[in-house]
Amino acid sequence: MTAATEQPVSPVPSGSAQRRVPTRRNAELLLLLLAMVLVTVFSAAVEEGLTGGVSPDFWVPPLLLTLVFLVAHIAVRILTPYADPAILPCVALLNGIGVSFLRRLDLGRQPAAQRANYSSFAGDGFHQFTWTIIAIVVAIVALVIIRDHRTLSRYAYTLGFAGIVLVLIPAVLPGRFSEINGAKLWIRVGGFQIQPGEFAKLLLLSFFAYYLVRKREVLSLASKRILGIDFPRARDLGPVLVVWGLSLMVLVVEKDLGTSLMYFGMFVATLYVATERVSWLIIGLLLFFGGTFLANVLGATVGGPFANFHQRVEIWLNPFDPKLVNTTGYQLVQSLLGLGTGGLFGSGPGVGNPSKVPFVKNDFIFAGIGEEIGLFGLTALLLVYLVFVERGLRTAIAVRDSFGKLLAGGLAFTFALQVFVMVGGVTKLIPLTGQTTPFMSAGGSSLMANWLLAAMILRISDSARRPVVEAPAAAAPKLSGLATEVVRP
Repeated sequence: MTAATEQPVSPVPSGSAQRRVPTRRNAELLLLLLAMVLVTVFSAAVEEGLTGGVSPDFWVPPLLLTLVFLVAHIAVRILTPYADPAILPCVALLNGIGVSFLRRLDLGRQPAAQRANYSSFAGDGFHQFTWTIIAIVVAIVALVIIRDHRTLSRYAYTLGFAGIVLVLIPAVLPGRFSEINGAKLWIRVGGFQIQPGEFAKLLLLSFFAYYLVRKREVLSLASKRILGIDFPRARDLGPVLVVWGLSLMVLVVEKDLGTSLMYFGMFVATLYVATERVSWLIIGLLLFFGGTFLANVLGATVGGPFANFHQRVEIWLNPFDPKLVNTTGYQLVQSLLGLGTGGLFGSGPGVGNPSKVPFVKNDFIFAGIGEEIGLFGLTALLLVYLVFVERGLRTAIAVRDSFGKLLAGGLAFTFALQVFVMVGGVTKLIPLTGQTTPFMSAGGSSLMANWLLAAMILRISDSARRPVVEAPAAAAPKLSGLATEVVRP
């Protein structure tokens, strides 16, 4: 007897009766409009706090944002009709709050008498709004081009090579073309600047997912069992050591702890998801903390390329040191004072002094907005980030192919790690890393990269939630009416 043949499964065709399965796009629209109501209320509260009243045209920026996000919703409705309905509203709320707070900073820099007449089409707020339009267009184009996330696996090695090149470009460029605030992460030409590492993490993650799908059986093999934990064979440590070396190179040459942690962390996390071996997490943590400890010791003794990292550790340990409080530690001190001033409920939108924190529109926007919305407000924002991550992980569980599972899980973890690194830096939980706040910090590179990340999760979510139909079984041949023949031996 032969085994039964598995029936192929395919997505529902557009004309199928299965099309009646709810897509939840109307729920997405309602959540999106609710998010825009919150952004509008925040914008009105900012103007009230800064000008003592609400100008007749305060609604212009929120309305423009709403129209842009509605375009994104229409694109999602057409290109990924079965995608998770909570992803886009979370992104829109965070992006909208970021644009509104940047406009708040613009108003705060103006003389009090001129704030009521400040144009809605000027300053960092409008600049970020422009980048939001560009980022959404890029995300839509990505959804148009990538109609099936599995096509990325065909170009995995090309994507991985491109990611490494993007990481290396700032390292080999002269400092005047790549260095800002001591970190070599940029490509600067004239008035244009871009941070290629933001896009490199997406390319490298696609390669990691493909590689681990191919090699997970080998990497799952155990060599020794220590304290109830199965550890891998020594010869299987090669990929981890290579990525560890790459992350240390980023730490040493580009002088950026956050990016180094992002690259190594997302690989180890994806490796754990692929193999389900806790030992890989232990090995990864030992390698990373060992590398950072060595870099700190070398920075304190020999200086050189490790001096910048050692300085950040000193600021982290003793920000209120009299030698640091008004110099290199000033930024962290002002961040902590701002968060402390905000307390539980905050000073109120437009009422605080976030401009006292250096680089508040970039690395420290979380601390600046925290002074005005307080601990409760920051907790609400973190819950929005948590919902986004949870939906990404839910997508990883639901999608049917291994590559999609690792890619969605890696994207969700990378996003969560970026939020953790950012919050940890501004609250003195870990050394300052220079990571931006996703969807909120000013800057085009980070915003476009995070919208691309959201687009990839939407694409995988659409595949995971899309109903499938089984191909009809082949009909059994009819025997009636057929001629018969007796064969004699």
